[in-house]
Amino acid sequence: MKSPLLSLPGAVPAEGVDEGVAAHYGDLFREQRALAAGTGFVDLSHRGVVSVSGDDRLSWLHLLLTQHVSDLPTGQATEALVLSAHGHIEHALYLVDDGTTVWAHVEPGTQGALIAYLESMKFFYRVEVADRTDEFAVVHLPAGSIAEVPEGAAVREMPYGRDLFLPRADLESFAGKSGPAAGLLAYEALRVEHHRPRLGFETDHRTIPHELGWIGTAVHLQKGCYRGQETVARVQNLGKPPRRLVFLHLDGSEVHLPPAGTDIRLADEGPDGRKIGFVTTSVRHHELGPVALALVKRNVPPDARLVVDTTAAAQEVVVEP
Repeated sequence: MKSPLLSLPGAVPAEGVDEGVAAHYGDLFREQRALAAGTGFVDLSHRGVVSVSGDDRLSWLHLLLTQHVSDLPTGQATEALVLSAHGHIEHALYLVDDGTTVWAHVEPGTQGALIAYLESMKFFYRVEVADRTDEFAVVHLPAGSIAEVPEGAAVREMPYGRDLFLPRADLESFAGKSGPAAGLLAYEALRVEHHRPRLGFETDHRTIPHELGWIGTAVHLQKGCYRGQETVARVQNLGKPPRRLVFLHLDGSEVHLPPAGTDIRLADEGPDGRKIGFVTTSVRHHELGPVALALVKRNVPPDARLVVDTTAAAQEVVVEP
């Protein structure tokens, strides 16, 4: 779905899974600095939007998601996962309840599979699940923003900003009042800075929540049964995850950023050393320079010198070994 905001001056389209919105509007670092200062907004209208209404919506979702939502207060933002039977991450939901409806945004293109799963689990519960992507667009306001929130919009309030669910028809008028627009690359740079994992970027087919630091933020350890809970409990109580998320400071003298999937090795073992991890997201940050998120084997020492392809890197611990 192509955003009308791609017609704004300087807009350069994003590619891949983020196709449909702007990667930037001509000045990546200016856009990052604006977001960090609490001004502007980010067009996330390519993301999927799912709603769940009905009297049983919270108690029903509580049975299916990793998060404790049966008593979720109206207006309180949270995030949750859907796991496979083996505890691997299948979906990530960023949700809020407005008093009558739970609104969630999800990764672009994943809403169909999520809705199919939810529909298969309805049974006798009084719930209605709907794909609202064609009707509603997600817009992000950074922390500290004083932009006016349109009346009636569902809002997710987080420490790092607010996500708004706006009617698509109102997207252009909102942009006219709330600029300057910042592209997705600026948003991603701040996401990486704050170590926030993203489904499909920091995850693969075997990722479990412990590896990414999603225990606590998206996984509640004192709630009832849900699919995949046995794996979560076993790793939490009896073991450690096989991999862990790290934040990498990359050698700033390199011209090119290492793309996602680039192998990571121990610098002391040389270019032919064993692979101990891989880059998941790399960005250029307006203050930190080139940085990345990566998954490495759990037993890699936190002070180990690393090399990403041919680029030297130092790690910052996100998930404890």
